[in-house]
Order: sequence, then C-alpha cells, then structure tokens
Amino acid sequence: MSENKTSSGGKCPVMHGGTTTSNMSNVEWWPKALNLDILHQHDTKTNPMSAGFCYRDEIKKLDVEALKKDLHNLMTDSQDWWPADWGHYGGLMIRMSWHAAGTYREADGRGGAGTGDQRFAPLNSWPDNVNLDKARRLLWPIKKKYGNALSWADLIAYAGTIAYESMGLKTFGFGFGREDIWHPAKDTYWGSEKEWLASTRYEEDNRESLENPLAAVQMGLIYVNPEGVNGQPDPLKTAQDVRLTFSRMAMNDEETVALTAGGHTVGKAHGNGDASLLGPDPEAADIDEQSLGWINNSQRGVGRDTVSSGIEGAWTSKPTQWDNGYFYLLFNYDWALKKSPAGAWQWEPVDIKDEDKPLDVEDPSIRCTPIMTDADMAMVKDPAYRKISERFYNDPDYFSEVFARAWFKLTHRDMGPKARYLGPDVPQEDLIWQDPVPTGNSIYDLNAVKEAIAASRLSVSEMVSTAWDSARTYRDSDKRGGANGARIRLSPQKDWQGNEAERLQKVLSILEEIAAESGASVADLIVLAGNLGVELAAKKAGFAIEVPFSSGRGDATQAMTDAESFEVLEPVHDGFRNWLKKDYAVSAEELLLDRAQLMGLSAHEMTALIGGMRVLNTNYGNTQHGVFTATPGTLSNDFFVNLTDMNNTWKPVGENLYEIRDRKSNTLKWTATRIDLVFGSNSVLRSYAEFYAQDDNKEKFVQDFIAAWVKVMNADRFDLLP
Repeated sequence: MSENKTSSGGKCPVMHGGTTTSNMSNVEWWPKALNLDILHQHDTKTNPMSAGFCYRDEIKKLDVEALKKDLHNLMTDSQDWWPADWGHYGGLMIRMSWHAAGTYREADGRGGAGTGDQRFAPLNSWPDNVNLDKARRLLWPIKKKYGNALSWADLIAYAGTIAYESMGLKTFGFGFGREDIWHPAKDTYWGSEKEWLASTRYEEDNRESLENPLAAVQMGLIYVNPEGVNGQPDPLKTAQDVRLTFSRMAMNDEETVALTAGGHTVGKAHGNGDASLLGPDPEAADIDEQSLGWINNSQRGVGRDTVSSGIEGAWTSKPTQWDNGYFYLLFNYDWALKKSPAGAWQWEPVDIKDEDKPLDVEDPSIRCTPIMTDADMAMVKDPAYRKISERFYNDPDYFSEVFARAWFKLTHRDMGPKARYLGPDVPQEDLIWQDPVPTGNSIYDLNAVKEAIAASRLSVSEMVSTAWDSARTYRDSDKRGGANGARIRLSPQKDWQGNEAERLQKVLSILEEIAAESGASVADLIVLAGNLGVELAAKKAGFAIEVPFSSGRGDATQAMTDAESFEVLEPVHDGFRNWLKKDYAVSAEELLLDRAQLMGLSAHEMTALIGGMRVLNTNYGNTQHGVFTATPGTLSNDFFVNLTDMNNTWKPVGENLYEIRDRKSNTLKWTATRIDLVFGSNSVLRSYAEFYAQDDNKEKFVQDFIAAWVKVMNADRFDLLP
C-alpha cells in the first residue's frame, strides 16, 4: 500500500540533480572523499562543435576590419531596453572586458578572460558584475553574425579594446585566439565564504594573510571595495588593499595607477536609485527573465536611474572621451565624503565649477557632480601612488602609453606566449611578461645526439627526472612554464628546492656540452634525454617503442626571464615525484589533483604517469615510497599490480607514511605515501589502477604512459600550433 501511495502522491517522476533519488551528490554524502571533478571538466561531450572543429583555423577566416567597424557602430547604437550613457556604450563594454580579465591571479594562473567563463555562474552573477549581462546581450547580434569564427572569449575582451579606441585612445594592439568553454569552470577557487561580499579575508594589520591564490579582498569583488575597507572610507588603508590585489594580478604600482585612472577616465558608476528594488541575479532569476538579472520591475531602473555599484556619478567631465580629465579633477579640487542616492560612500568635489561637471546621461541640459571612489582617492593619498599620478598628470602622452600597455597586459596576461596570438593587430614587440623564447634549431643529427646522450651514462632516473622537472612548471590556466626555453638552468628555477640542484647541475653540464657540439638547444636535449630514458625503460619491459619527439625548442636567456614573475611557478609539492616541501593543511592527494589539472591532465593520464614515474625510480631524494617493483628503471605495470594485490596489508606509520606488509608473514614489502595509496582507495582511481594492473594491459600501460609523457613535454609548444 505504501508504494502505491508514493507513486500516486503527485511527486515529480524524474530525478533532480542527476545524482541519486534523494538529490544528494556523492560529495554531499561523503564530504571528505577525494573529488575528481576538476579532472573531468570540459569533456568533449559538453562541446557542441564537431570533432574536427579548430578555432585557430576558424578565426583566421574572421574579417577583423568588418568586426571592428561593427563594434564601433555598436558603441553609439543606443537601445531602448538598455539605453547607453550619453549615447555611448564604451564605459559598459570596458567594464565587461575589465571584469572578465580582472579575475586573473598570478599565483595559480586561473581566472582571466581566456575562456569566456563570464557567461556562466558564479561570475555571471557576482555582485561586482551587476548589469554586465546587459553588455553581453548587446553584443549578441555581433556574435550571431560572425558565429564560430569569433569566440565569446575573444569578443568580450575585444569589445573593451575597441571601446577605448572609439573614445580616442591609441591602443597597443590585440591578439585573438581565446577558445570558449561550454560550462562553468570547476577548478577555480574563489574563496570559502558562503555569502556575497562577506567581511575582508585577511587580518586587519596583515594583508599578506589574504589566502593564496585569492586576489580580490571580498567574495564577489574583482578587486577592492570601492567604498573603502569593509565599506569604511580610508584612502590609505584602501591603497594597501589596491596594492595587494593588483600585485596578485601581476601588476606593479605604475600599471596599477594607470589602470585605475584609465578605467575611470571613461564611463560612470551607477547608484541613482534603491538597490533593494533590484531583482535576483541572472542565475537566480525567474525563467521569464531569460537569463537577465538585477531587473527593477517596480521602477524605471535604466538610464539615469540605473543601479549597479551603488556609487553614482562619472569620474571626469567628458566621460566618453579619452583625455587627462581624471587627474585634472583629482588634483584641482578638494574632495569630501558624501552618500550616493543608493546610500554608498563616495567622494565629491568641493565648490566645483559648473563647466567641470559632466552632463546627465540622458538630458544634456542637466549637469551632474563628478565622483571618486576610495580607491581613486588612494591614487593621491598614498605617497608612491601620488608620485606616479603626478607624472601622469603632467605628461598625458606618457599616461596614455602606459595605460595602453597595461590594458593590453590585463586582457592578454592569461593567454601565454605571443605564439598563441592571432590577428592583424598583434604587436611585434616581445614583452617580458609574455615569457619570450627564441626560435630553436631543428637542423641537427637527432640520432647522433641520442647516441651521445646514451653514451653519457646518465641513469634513466636522472634523465627522466630532469625532463619532468623542466616541463612540470607548465600551467594550462595561463599557458606559462614548461620545458621550452630551458629556464630550469636559469634563476630562479635552477635554485628551487624541488629541482635538486646537485643532480640538476650534473645532468645539465653533460647536456650543455652535447648541445654545444651538435647545434641543438639545451631545451631540446633535456626533453630528448627524458624520452631516451623512457625508451630504455620500455625496452627493459619488453617493448621497443620510440617516444615521439618534436625538435625546435629554444633556449631563453636570463635577460628574457622576469625572475620575480617566475617565482610563482616554483613547485612546493609534486605527487608525481612523491614530494612535499612541507606539511600542508590540504591533503597530498588534493594537491596532486590541483597540479594535474593545471598541467591539463585527465584522471587516467595522471594515473598512468604516477604508475610510470614510480617504477622509473624518479622520487625526489631517491626515496623508495611507492616504488612497488623489484626492477626499478623498467617501465612495467608493477606499481598497479602490487598496489591491488590482496596478499598485502596497509598500515599507517606516520602522518604521510604507510607500510605495506605481506598478509601472512607480516614481512615489510614496501613503504608508501597517501599519493600512492589513493590510487587504491578512491573508487574512480582504483578503477584505472585495476585496468592497468590487468595481465593483458601491460603494453597498453606503456602506450598510455608515453602518450601522457609526450603531452606534458609538448604542452608549451605553441610554436607548433596551426
């Protein structure tokens, strides 16, 4: 009877959430379980493009001049449903581009404008992104027109650049090539807060306590609170927040002042109304809103009555024109604290001349009082910022040049080396933050070089470990790092603890001598030696396989290398070499997943690499944890065979140390870390471990290891892109 009552009780006959009948996900049921989602995201199943689609090929068909003309026309094509301020959408488009690019943070390279992620939650619904949904909707006719030849990611970044151009700035250039993702990124940690705009994330007198890799000081902000620290105006305190957050986004003081001033030279802030009347954000809005959010259905809510930040007013007298008006107002008037119509703190000039007031956005017969945020006041209250601001005020051309370069850096920082840029407006100049690498030589006797490396008597472990350490710095998030350039031989990388300087220098001294004699680059030889080590180990396992190799890597110089910028790439853990620099609050296996995701690896690629690196005896410091084989240096599937052997028992003997003993005799067989044992404990990873442990998959394991190895070695070969 109970079953009949349940089925006839009007309950929805479908599963919600796509997990279990109780709507609880595995993560909710088992919150401490290792979550592999970040390795499973952006699967081809989510991508509507055909299997052969290549965006780099498509964008070469793009008529950039026609697109540029369409964007220029859009800027002044004001729409009734969302009218442009002063008839110009420039300020709105710049804010959209800025807030897409401004999520980048240097520590892990995540965020930025490179994927079009602003279309999805949480970014599409961040409090700091109020009404940017309108900017993207205004761009939709252009996206529709150019279709697959223009990604949303490129369009979002390009719209702001063209907006500046349309208002008189000589821009530095633009590079296309950003490829869209098709569902929200799961890999980016935006913070642990459970509410928007929660209190600041650091100790009041210790801003460096802001948790890495975060850059914004509050959940849902791009940078800092415009009203001041915790909403309390104090320009000197705000200056400290600005300096911290911009530095974590890879900007120095001069770039920070230029971006702050240049961003506020055009457009306005919106707070001429009651913010409580705004409807839900796009992700929470009702279905009839069609993904538009923050709708004011009780009052007009557009034009001069728009509410976004809550601050109300323009920063300059001519907000649709690129000029030096920002600094003119900042230095020529005293400023007093006031409240906006929406109740937000803002600074307003004392006794401003009528001719210095900007016009109303809808009625040119009305003049309005300009404003500054607490961050703007920091540009003249902080001594270092003020010195830069004074130079910009006295030299407008220099300000324009610095801003144009800083804007280019902001919108391209996560794209990686210049080899990835496409289009007619790519600047010829090589910029140090692009990590330039000279073109390498491909004309040398490859077989002779391999013979010379083999004759050097370097061990398999030495060759493989050095190649791995050179390549493992690669981050797919911002396309930095990798083996190309051989920066492992330069400061700061040559001195990193994880690179084991003594072993590294031994290997480099041999390879550098071979490079000098052969004409090959050291970068090529590091990878080639690693490949040779893998080939020798595979041969010992009974498989004569040649590891694919692409020559042509170049050797970067110290002058091409921004040592300070490269410090963020230093590995402080490497599960693939079973190493932790120190104990961390985060588990070793979670650190492994983060590193694997940054390297662009899938779960099964990560599994194959771990199994291979263990039997190749490549552990940091030559520790034997996880080396589950009697024949180290042989590319066998022994790691998986012995991990899944039920004749074993597994017992903890330390915080991150385990003993594996024979179940009957209690004889110690091996030691292991959490990284090793997670491939037997996690159900998904165990499924891969069991697959590679099968008797009929010995060759399959070797093939998969080599495929994943080559992927890591070539991850940064953007010079090979079509």
